[in-house]
Amino acid sequence: MWEEKLNKIEFGKLLRAGEFTEIAKRAISIESKTNLLFSFEKMALRDAVKDPDFAKLFAKGLYDFLHGAKSLKERFENYRDMLAKLPVKQTRVLTWPVLTVFGFIAQPTEHIYLKPTVTKAAAKKYKFEFSYTSKPNWNTYEGLLSFAEQVRKDTAQFGPRDMIDLQSFIWVMGSDEYPD
Repeated sequence: MWEEKLNKIEFGKLLRAGEFTEIAKRAISIESKTNLLFSFEKMALRDAVKDPDFAKLFAKGLYDFLHGAKSLKERFENYRDMLAKLPVKQTRVLTWPVLTVFGFIAQPTEHIYLKPTVTKAAAKKYKFEFSYTSKPNWNTYEGLLSFAEQVRKDTAQFGPRDMIDLQSFIWVMGSDEYPD
């Protein structure tokens, strides 16, 4: 769905046309079809980009995160800083799930999604030293990418295709839904 509605070319066309609200609407619509964000995170994001100025900030920030020329670390930090600038109505927008969801949806070969409680539990069971901090930061995300790469190596015989497969493995390991 992302490739159909917000691929790099389409996203760029919409940006050049100043269709920032449309970009935000499409991104949120695509995410809304998942169960990745809690309802309060979905509402916080939707409320934050209602204002055209904040939709513009979001659209440009998301494009730069996904398609910018800077290093992944710089793109991640700039995107995080942009999310921190979005208005807070009832709850904050800058959470790990909101920060990582669009990269995961748009570029699952490069980005992974972070649900803190499950990921910390999975890392502990896996005996992977995951340095987690609740305040979104590059070191934690980089650690998550390293965790995913370790899981990729260790499960190579199963042929994980992308971060969706790796995050699913992490989810099963860390979730209370699945017995040991």
